[in-house]
Amino acid sequence: MDMAEKDADERGLFAEAPVARVRPNAKKGDKPVEPPHYLGHRERLRERATAGGHDALPDYELLELILYRSIRQGDTKPLAKALLARFGSFAEVLGAPEHLLREVKGVGEAVASDLKTVAAAGRRMARSQIARRTVLGSWSQVLDYCRAAMAFEPREQFRILFLDKKNQLIGDEVQQVGTVDHTPVYPREVLRRAIELSATAIVLVHNHPSGDPTPSRADIDMTKAIIDALKPLGISVHDHIVIGRNGHASLKGLQLI
Repeated sequence: MDMAEKDADERGLFAEAPVARVRPNAKKGDKPVEPPHYLGHRERLRERATAGGHDALPDYELLELILYRSIRQGDTKPLAKALLARFGSFAEVLGAPEHLLREVKGVGEAVASDLKTVAAAGRRMARSQIARRTVLGSWSQVLDYCRAAMAFEPREQFRILFLDKKNQLIGDEVQQVGTVDHTPVYPREVLRRAIELSATAIVLVHNHPSGDPTPSRADIDMTKAIIDALKPLGISVHDHIVIGRNGHASLKGLQLI
């Protein structure tokens, strides 16, 4: 049996063709009931993922596999595609707040909870890649982690990565959560926490929910105020990264600090 024939087999591996079923208590002359078009799809999708690797699957099929955990029967492809249409990308589906996920027809408490669990697992994996490492030597992993943690948050967050004298991560904290376009940051609070953790350097990170990571004038001024507050105690600010859905911006890379 070639792949095309296998895909056409809606009943499973051992059937040669879908067979229409007769309804219970059917009367003479009633038409047989055709089996659902998606019958056997889950098994075939799992087989493809196992054989070719999950990374080879398109976004909607990977999302289907996740949905299988909370939706035990039926066709999940329409819901997977509806979620992607609503939020725009696989990452944005996982990053969406639960209350927005549940606005999509077919998404209940279990589905929303499972999606957020997968998102949390992804952030945990990304964070583990920078733990106990020299942050400046694994910069791409740092950016991946910050993007996973913050890019799709609906409100601004101000995060600080605290580093020791070897530039290894010793603390990762969200200091403030603000509105859709503003987060209040107090240099003295940043200084106090850096001293408590015995940090010798920090990396500032915050997100722009608008999606555009271009630093604002307020971002630049706030960064310079923090640099001035920490400098007398020999604590360096290595960079300030602005995260957006459309990418990131480095104030140091842009020569703004």
